[in-house]
Amino acid sequence: MARILYRIGRWCAEHAKSVIALWLAVLVLVGGAAASFGTPMTSKFSLPDSEFQSVLDKLGAEIPEFRGGFGTVVFESETGAFTASQKTAIEKTIASWKNVDHVTAVTDPFAAQQQLDESRTELDAAEKKLTDGQKDLETGRAKLDKAGAQVAQGEGLIKLVAQKDRNDPSLPALRKQVADGKAQLAEGEKEWEAGKADLEAGWQRYNVGKAQIDSLGGMHFVTSDGRYALTQIQFDDDVNSVPYEARSQIPERAGELAAAGVKANYSSEIVQEISLVGPGEIIGLTIALIVLVAMLGTLIAAGLPLVGAIMGVGVGLAGAVAASHFFDMHQMTPTLALMLGLAVGIDYALFIVNRHRSMYLHGTPLRESIGRAVGTSGSAVTFAGMTVVIALAALVLSGIPILAQMGLVAAGTVAVAVLVAVTLTPALLSLVGTRVASRRLWRANGYSTPADDSTRVIPGDEHEEEHGGWYVRLTTGHPWLTILAVVSAVVVLALPALSIRLGLPDGSSEPKGSSAYTTYHIIDEHFGKGMNGPVLAVATMDSAQPTAQQAQDAAAELAIALADSAGVDGAAVAGVSDDHKTIALQVIPQSGPADEATLDTVHNLQDSAAHLGEITGTTVGFTGQTVANIEISEKLSAALPGYLLTVVGLSLVILLMVFRSLVVPLVATAGFLLSVAAAFGVTVAVYQWGWLSDLFGVSTPGPILSFMPIILIGVLFGLAMDYQMFLVTGMREAWAHGEDAQRAVKSGFLHGAKVVTAAAIIMASVFGGFVFSHLAMIRPIGLGLAVGVIVDAWLVRMTLTPAIMQLLGERAWTLPRWLDRLIPNVDVEGASLEGHTGPTPGRPTATQPAGA
Repeated sequence: MARILYRIGRWCAEHAKSVIALWLAVLVLVGGAAASFGTPMTSKFSLPDSEFQSVLDKLGAEIPEFRGGFGTVVFESETGAFTASQKTAIEKTIASWKNVDHVTAVTDPFAAQQQLDESRTELDAAEKKLTDGQKDLETGRAKLDKAGAQVAQGEGLIKLVAQKDRNDPSLPALRKQVADGKAQLAEGEKEWEAGKADLEAGWQRYNVGKAQIDSLGGMHFVTSDGRYALTQIQFDDDVNSVPYEARSQIPERAGELAAAGVKANYSSEIVQEISLVGPGEIIGLTIALIVLVAMLGTLIAAGLPLVGAIMGVGVGLAGAVAASHFFDMHQMTPTLALMLGLAVGIDYALFIVNRHRSMYLHGTPLRESIGRAVGTSGSAVTFAGMTVVIALAALVLSGIPILAQMGLVAAGTVAVAVLVAVTLTPALLSLVGTRVASRRLWRANGYSTPADDSTRVIPGDEHEEEHGGWYVRLTTGHPWLTILAVVSAVVVLALPALSIRLGLPDGSSEPKGSSAYTTYHIIDEHFGKGMNGPVLAVATMDSAQPTAQQAQDAAAELAIALADSAGVDGAAVAGVSDDHKTIALQVIPQSGPADEATLDTVHNLQDSAAHLGEITGTTVGFTGQTVANIEISEKLSAALPGYLLTVVGLSLVILLMVFRSLVVPLVATAGFLLSVAAAFGVTVAVYQWGWLSDLFGVSTPGPILSFMPIILIGVLFGLAMDYQMFLVTGMREAWAHGEDAQRAVKSGFLHGAKVVTAAAIIMASVFGGFVFSHLAMIRPIGLGLAVGVIVDAWLVRMTLTPAIMQLLGERAWTLPRWLDRLIPNVDVEGASLEGHTGPTPGRPTATQPAGA
């Protein structure tokens, strides 16, 4: 590998302008493809073979108006209860919103509330009417009983008269009078029975209606004080698949509201704009530039890694966006690729630039130095990049399409970053020439004229390699104390991870003061926590050809049964398909979408689906964003152990090939697990427990993003292997060239500490910039990666690893002979270049490691 990369690096240095022109052409070509074929990104989560997805697909097919998503707007009167003029302004705004592209319906909150109020008023009136009817029925019964008694009395009189005189002339008249009374009584009884039946039917209808009204729970569209009103805007597609230009028309057309003293608060579905770069990312890049300038000494040298990283990210992301013509790209996908592309792009170029500069300052000719830098540090960069690519591509094993997409796009961007590092970087170094180092640094290395050997006076004492000498002496001086201190610190950091709870973000996680955050909390406080995350129940009638009445009855029974379920505040019929086969109901939990109680509520509903179907003659399923979030989170949790085992197993194999040692891979993998645990712990403490919430802008502590653990494991694995290789390969190289194992630990550390420190600061800065990203779901990933990098680079690789290697001594490099023969020699250190390129006057000795 080293020989091939040496030739590539040297050729690129010799043909610098052609290489740069080629990369610019690629960027323009891929950028044009992205502009022409790219499609809008989405935040929609889908999970094939999942219950929520199959239920949602069926609902969209049977009742098309439910195919799209919806956004919420809460109107707030600034003067108290809504006035007539304010209601008029709201009605005009709603009418305008109905004409916005992709909007299919807008709820009028006052009309909806009026309908609810009228239903309750009509129910009260019906109760009074039925109560009065009951009294009338009872009065009628009394009259009939009295009439029956009179008839009986008449019959007794006839009997008494007939006993005295059967021919009494009054008998015919008495018999007629009794007969007429009986006829009237029979007619009265008939009318009473009919009235009784009507009354019973009325009470039955009343009870059903009351149960339906009661099943709505506390649902309302206008608050009792008349100050807040809630409306929902229905779109024709998933909300984040609706172009932002269309969604932005909603607030733009609300200008009349402010003039009327009405404030409109919009949910995140309406106001969130998906963009790749925000202020946090720019801050991260700024810090990275400062670190590069501090390390390399000149703006030109510091700019090289940034230029390479931007080129790699530009080409990688543009290619991914162009490919989105064939698939729906999730909003997190390019953000993760951007985060990783910038971080590794800067670091990989930095390793090569630093290696070239070191050799160039020691007298190696320009192009030879560039070629050797690519052949040595470039080999390590290539192998390190391969580990990151493999770890990210392994996300396909999770079986979750969105994770596979994120992993593959990020892996592709990292692969481009490696190509840029070993091709564009040497071309840029060739053009920069002596400006890769400051004049002060040239003079410090004995040159009165940069790169002019004739003017060089080699200093007798060079201290460049002493960076970190005091630190490695400290860590290896008392290795057991170092190991104990590091492990204890990591355990403390990792403890919160024991209570980790996974989920997906809702409006409460948006920045404080934002429209989405305000809307979420107004709904939570004034309309009920569950209104922020309703559940959709979808029922399919068992009857082959149900009638409208049958569907109506089943819907009413379902609404009542659902409302009586544990943890449910209310349920309402949302729609019925044209063939009366499919019924949609909106179920409002008593708790918010991210609350643990909602998880229990959803599971309870799913468990009761069979029983609900039996009593209503339907087949019931559940869907909606809340159900989807829960099911996706559970699927990700289930995929995590298998993925972790895959990554750990992969790390052992790769490290075995690189270091040709049994012990070093185990130490490296154990260190990786410590870094992951610490990253999990800190993320839980901040985003779930709420520690330092003001500092990190955590609006409302809640569950950790369900994608975070598996993404963090994949990314940190690759980065941990980077630091492991750039530090421990130096130790191995020093040991292989004759130093004893303990001395080799110090030599390897001294040569690699400076560049690894700078790389870690850059990585942490780039990742840390995402902690303040405009996308709430990206923030915990940014913090987890930043903490993971810090812990892995400084605590694990630069503190724990030297201490362990010092204790192990020669045993660290033992490998059975039979295994040594089986393992291929990947030559990450670039040892094969010694005989291949021949000695170069003034260049560093072989004991200077590749990562230096």
